Amino acid sequence: MKTPWTRRTLLTGAVAAGTTIMVKSARAADYKFVQYHNQAAISALHMNLVAMWEAIRLETNGRVEATVLAENNKLAAGDTAALKMLIAGEIQFFTLMGGIIGTVVPMAEVQQVPFAFKSAAEAHKAIDSPLGAYMGEEMAAKGMHLFPVAGFDNGMRQVTTVVRPVNRPEDLAGVKIRVPPGQMIFDTFEAFGAEPVTTSANLIYDSLKTGKVGAQENPLAILENFKIYEVVKYVSMTNHMWSGFNQMAHLATWQGLPGDVKDAITRNVTKYVRQQRIDQGSINAGLRDKLTAGGLVFNEIDQAPFRARLAKVYATWKDKLGSKCWTLLEAEVGKLG
Repeated sequence: MKTPWTRRTLLTGAVAAGTTIMVKSARAADYKFVQYHNQAAISALHMNLVAMWEAIRLETNGRVEATVLAENNKLAAGDTAALKMLIAGEIQFFTLMGGIIGTVVPMAEVQQVPFAFKSAAEAHKAIDSPLGAYMGEEMAAKGMHLFPVAGFDNGMRQVTTVVRPVNRPEDLAGVKIRVPPGQMIFDTFEAFGAEPVTTSANLIYDSLKTGKVGAQENPLAILENFKIYEVVKYVSMTNHMWSGFNQMAHLATWQGLPGDVKDAITRNVTKYVRQQRIDQGSINAGLRDKLTAGGLVFNEIDQAPFRARLAKVYATWKDKLGSKCWTLLEAEVGKLG
């Protein structure tokens, strides 16, 4: 009878023959995940997500692996399609702005209340507070797990235009401005007299170049990452909203993980969220001089006339978000409206 060749007999025979065979120990991952996000591959978000999942892989001795896909893997419908995929469990991890999460969990729009946060640092403090915990509770009811420290930074949003700078709300009258999905940001720019238009992040450049829109609003790093500086001229420092990317997991997938794996992932999410906030803050702070040198024209604005247009927006959204949410927000930032 012919002896079957097994790993054990192969090694035994090799030793007897005086030959050394190197056998690589390559443990297959117990858990393989997909992580989507909507930013470019050169962004601080992408680089920190890649580093985060590598740290998790090492900490779990290869039991956990994740593939990080920039720009939502080029999904035509962008963030809204990716959010549906997360809820359905077709992807397991995703980062997304609160305003877009708000299309499913209305109170998540709290992260985009206009002029609520004076700085990115103030926004980070607020979303890491009981306000963020409440948002996590509401998201769990819709099939999403929000991490305790979840808010990767995008930064304070500024208005960039093609034809003229924005100094007063009247300068936005009739201007088609690209905004992300989310009713609050629509309501805000309609209050300023603008015409909001939604596209995915990776289509902002083409929308401006083709004249579909004449303006967009985003932190400065987005001008750099998507080369928007090539198709706009003016940057008006409105600081009208903070935006960031909330790290989420498909709830059923998350609940099915063993405790030690959950701990490793949560610990590294916290670590890399905090690191990315530092990285993104440095990028946004340094870009004004660089973009000015490249030909963009910056101007400061007085926020008071813009705030004066928002009384109805504040009243409407205080009701929509609910008294608990609004109270938690004002506990962090002071009285609004």
